[in-house]
Amino acid sequence: MIKTLKHITLIFIASTIIASCSDSEKEEKQQMVVSEKMVVFPTFNADSAYAFVQEQVDFGPRIPNTSEHEAAGDKIIDRLETYGAKVSVQAFEATTYNGVNLKLRNIMASFNPTAKKRILLATHWDTRPWASKDVLDPTAKFDGANDGASGVGVLLEIARTISANKMPAVGVDLLFFDGEDWGKENGSNPDTWCLGSQYWAKNKGGYTAYYGILLDMVGAKDAQFPFEGYSHQYAKKILDKVWSAASKIGHGRYFVTTKPGSITDDHYHVNVTAKIPMVDILHYDPVNGYFGDFHHTTKDNMDVIDKRTLKAVGETVLYVVYAE
Repeated sequence: MIKTLKHITLIFIASTIIASCSDSEKEEKQQMVVSEKMVVFPTFNADSAYAFVQEQVDFGPRIPNTSEHEAAGDKIIDRLETYGAKVSVQAFEATTYNGVNLKLRNIMASFNPTAKKRILLATHWDTRPWASKDVLDPTAKFDGANDGASGVGVLLEIARTISANKMPAVGVDLLFFDGEDWGKENGSNPDTWCLGSQYWAKNKGGYTAYYGILLDMVGAKDAQFPFEGYSHQYAKKILDKVWSAASKIGHGRYFVTTKPGSITDDHYHVNVTAKIPMVDILHYDPVNGYFGDFHHTTKDNMDVIDKRTLKAVGETVLYVVYAE
């Protein structure tokens, strides 16, 4: 079957944009020229990313110490290996604030593993064990379609896309943190959250990266991703790079420059303990509360997920990686 390929070239000089299209049998690509610098990056397939989100949700809530959690993790590893990545698994145990011992796995997939300059892309893949903000039943289990599965879906699609196209000039590492979401609600003790990134940051060996991008809750309809506080404090140059890239390729309505505050997320420990500058692409809802009225409720299901948001995030990240 012959695939139709579209090549788009954007030249930003005196506000003039020139587009060109051609056909080929290779994977569809987009070409961007910004200030006469060519940035060629593969197309991000939102349908495929959506399917990866659905796949995670179909396992059921990915709560640590459950069979659903184990099966979902196994599938992530299997897909990454299928896409030709060098996969390593960091198995460890951690005790939650309420005394539960968890068996956890951080999963890392590396592309272009010999490259010295590396970019770290991360998300978390576990689900909170109860819908603690749900008015009707705060003890209920929930799908975690946006909070957990959306980041996994985007990173798996990035892995598939890289494997099907020319490798970027830099090394790319995809890191799936475990145990992010078993913290004490209301932020009263931030150290109870992000167990996987806390462990990894203290036990990463000699690993380092030029910078990192964390994806957390990146699939909701009409989502906004602001300048999160710790990102601004520890990785402002990277923040400017990523949000500028989003604007250049038409996703500025998602990547906004408001500064609502600082959130203790996985990127905090990567910045502070691992000393790798990392920004957080994190859902923010100025109307319904920080993370939307579906956050940590049974409403966080596939009805929340929008392919256009997945595309905006995935395309922006691919642009940034291939621009290096």
